[in-house]
Amino acid sequence: MRRRVLASILMVMLASVLALGVPLAIVSYRLVTDGVRTDLLGRLESVAGSLGEQAALPELDLAPYALLVPDGGLLQVRMSGGRAGEVPGPGFDPAVQERFAEEVSLSGGGSVRLSVPADRIESEQRTALLLVSAAVLLSLAVGAGIALVLARRLSRPLVQVADRAARLGAGDFRPVPERYGIAELDRVAEVLDTSAGDIAALIGRERDLVGDVTHQLRTRLTGLRLQVEELATQPDPDLAAAARAALQQTDQLVAVVDDLLATARERRAAGAEPLPLVPLLVDLVDRWQPTFGAAGRRLDLVTGAADTVVRATPVRLREAVEVLLDNALRHGAGTVTVTVRDGAGTVVTEVEDQGGPITPGLAAHIFDRGMSTASSTGIGLDLARAFVESDGGRLELRRPAPPTFAIYLLAHRP
Repeated sequence: MRRRVLASILMVMLASVLALGVPLAIVSYRLVTDGVRTDLLGRLESVAGSLGEQAALPELDLAPYALLVPDGGLLQVRMSGGRAGEVPGPGFDPAVQERFAEEVSLSGGGSVRLSVPADRIESEQRTALLLVSAAVLLSLAVGAGIALVLARRLSRPLVQVADRAARLGAGDFRPVPERYGIAELDRVAEVLDTSAGDIAALIGRERDLVGDVTHQLRTRLTGLRLQVEELATQPDPDLAAAARAALQQTDQLVAVVDDLLATARERRAAGAEPLPLVPLLVDLVDRWQPTFGAAGRRLDLVTGAADTVVRATPVRLREAVEVLLDNALRHGAGTVTVTVRDGAGTVVTEVEDQGGPITPGLAAHIFDRGMSTASSTGIGLDLARAFVESDGGRLELRRPAPPTFAIYLLAHRP
């Protein structure tokens, strides 16, 4: 994109410079000739004006006119009565045959001719063309610099908006406050932020609805199963048989619910891919170390096997871990430790700090959208949980004291 914008601007500037530079070169070339001609004619007019005083003299005295002859020039005078004379200028070379000359006629008869070497004019013409060429090249250089700045200013927002749209499609719903000073692109950025908020809210409502329905359904099935189990202990054989049949149907219904939930998790994780976890965490910790150091805090990474591979989307997992690190930096205290543990088919990534305990009232709603104890937006943890769940994992507050968040991801087994 930047290359195309830069090429377009340069082509327009090149066309403009050439459209002005070529006529300017032609005009400069001719101005040199006209300037020399005007100078010679001016000198000739001065000589012709004073020669009238010598009309009655038997011999011409041309010595006073030596100052009017330019370097390398030759002044030639022919008057009535056959009188003639010439005055060479400083550095006159009689061997030079190509000369540029101007001539004026005298009122009493005769003429005055003044010539200079032709290579003098050609040298001045070349100098004029070189100056014009230098001006053209300087204009192109300045234009290229301006074009480069404009291309960056135009392409950078477009690339960032495209990247923002790609991250939105990948599940990153965080708003981006940066604006570019270009009304159309700023409008697109605002629409993307609004859409991200709407999509995140919709996904959150659906997730909460599924969680509530699942909880209620499991609670009702558990209560129903307890009642059916009590009926199965009755002495009436027919009633006990019917109760055992109902109990079997209840178990099958619970299995169906579990299968549906498992299928939903698998579908959410369909876009996940095998991802080496430790290199990603090492890169994140290296990036955040200067920030924690500037705040007088430490950030440590404790890992197990270096070849631990999980099923996750790099962008989502990176964003989720960064949300936890930012949360620990803003609201926690002391050293922040990122720990990786392998479980039975699951890899747990914990982010722990040494801050004060999370109160029970806050712990119950810490992942709710808009919940914040500081001046933040209160959407970070909700988005982090959405990122992790989108890959079939889960994010939990494992311990309120010291505050410890845990990301559970499926281990990839080749």
